Amino acid sequence: MTERTNRTVLLRGGAVYSPADPFATAMLVEGEHIAWVGSDGAAQAYAESADEVVELAGALVTPAFVDAHVHATSTGLALTGLDLTGCPSLAEALERISAFTRSADGAGAAGRGVLIGHGWDESGWPEGRPPTLAELDTAAGGAALYLSRTDVHSALASTALRELTRDLAGLPGHHPTEALTREAHHAVRQAALAHLTPDQRRAAQQAALRRAAELGIGSVHECAGPEISSAEDLTALLALAAEGEGPEVFGYWGELGGVETARRLGAVGAGGDLFVDGALGSHTACLHAPYADAEHTGTAYLTADEVADHVTACTEAGLQAGFHAIGDAALAAVLDGVRAAADRLGLARVRSLRHRVEHAEALDDKMIAAFAELGLTASVQPAFDASWGGPDGMYVQRLGAERAAALNPFAALLRAGVPLAFGSDAPVTPLDPWGTVRAAAFHRTPGHRISVRAAFTAHTRGGWRALGRDQDGVLVPGAVASFAIWDVADLVVQAPDDRVAGWSTDPRSGTPGLPDLTPGVPLPTCLRTVVRGRTVHRR
Repeated sequence: MTERTNRTVLLRGGAVYSPADPFATAMLVEGEHIAWVGSDGAAQAYAESADEVVELAGALVTPAFVDAHVHATSTGLALTGLDLTGCPSLAEALERISAFTRSADGAGAAGRGVLIGHGWDESGWPEGRPPTLAELDTAAGGAALYLSRTDVHSALASTALRELTRDLAGLPGHHPTEALTREAHHAVRQAALAHLTPDQRRAAQQAALRRAAELGIGSVHECAGPEISSAEDLTALLALAAEGEGPEVFGYWGELGGVETARRLGAVGAGGDLFVDGALGSHTACLHAPYADAEHTGTAYLTADEVADHVTACTEAGLQAGFHAIGDAALAAVLDGVRAAADRLGLARVRSLRHRVEHAEALDDKMIAAFAELGLTASVQPAFDASWGGPDGMYVQRLGAERAAALNPFAALLRAGVPLAFGSDAPVTPLDPWGTVRAAAFHRTPGHRISVRAAFTAHTRGGWRALGRDQDGVLVPGAVASFAIWDVADLVVQAPDDRVAGWSTDPRSGTPGLPDLTPGVPLPTCLRTVVRGRTVHRR
């Protein structure tokens, strides 16, 4: 049974993160909207008539987070099944695969035909390689196994799964004994997901949305498409979200020329993971210059002309377009294509839709200026830098130190006025909103760091702005009551560097504080998540 949403709830005795009153300690919610924000003293007038009074006991109230890029079914499968994220070695990975296939869950999955796992990353393993097909088959015990790499742009597939996939050997990216990329990877992924029953899919999606709610996430942008999931998967997720038991879900359908399909499915845009290239870890991000550890420049899936045609069709239909682009050559193709669409339709018309680019990692100053000029939203994942940046990270292995240090330039994007929306790309990196804010504020390249306040805005209001809903994601009277309550220690105003002067608890600043996110300091714990006035998580 869902909680009725016409109730009046008074929260008092804490800290309310609101631009309406930087010193607010109380908030009144009426139904789905915020009715008032102010002081505990003034809140007394509402206490007797409220259906519920929540004593915050010093807790922090903030807008709920928005994760602007997720894959719910895959995230749920990783949460409930075989997840190799953080696995330290090839030997350990094989042991975990073998143990899982012997377990009750693994045996059940194998009995239905497919076992699905995620998260391996050979770049940090002492063996320096993924399993061979023979090793994988032995560990899987003969089961059909799909095991996506951490970036989900290549995968290991056991012999049994390969035999279930039609015409696999003739597809680009096929290798008879090694990991699969490009169209071969898409084919085995589709074959694996096709063996999920509706109950399995629902259980995975419920697990993902439940975990999001536990972390104070009030809405997610599902990036679906024919190559990453399926129409049935997106339809099921939107139907599940409509039941109102968890976060809101906004779907994107990433298919070239997919305007009518996006509308039919109830998607808010024809974009998301519409691939212009792949990923750096899988050597499929499309670059101008070759990889440092491979003699090629990656993979291009779309041309600038195809981008232009898609943006034109979306703009004419009044629907947001979007593209997955990571490498500098892929980003150049996107920018050339969007500019060509603007030449056809007029710049103002193209800008008005706030077309999106997902990931947008390898940007230079000229590209950033083009983002601002064309009105593009950068949907980015700070946890990528936390996971793969730094002098010894995967980025340096793939690109060398100079090119790696230029990736994910969040500060330059903000200075240019480019809207940022933060997400996780879960299961590529875990659902972890405060960790994402920390990763942006303590970027491994100091020049790319932004303030905690700017990062928090990108992970809350930024996700709403990416949908064209500028009024949401903020705690002010009249706004939608989607918020989270946090157990926190000190609240500070934290600058994007290590200067003591960047930290302040002085109330004269008039700037509301946020948790101290210095690396090593425990992250806040979510006590309650509320979506449109309905509690979807309570600790």
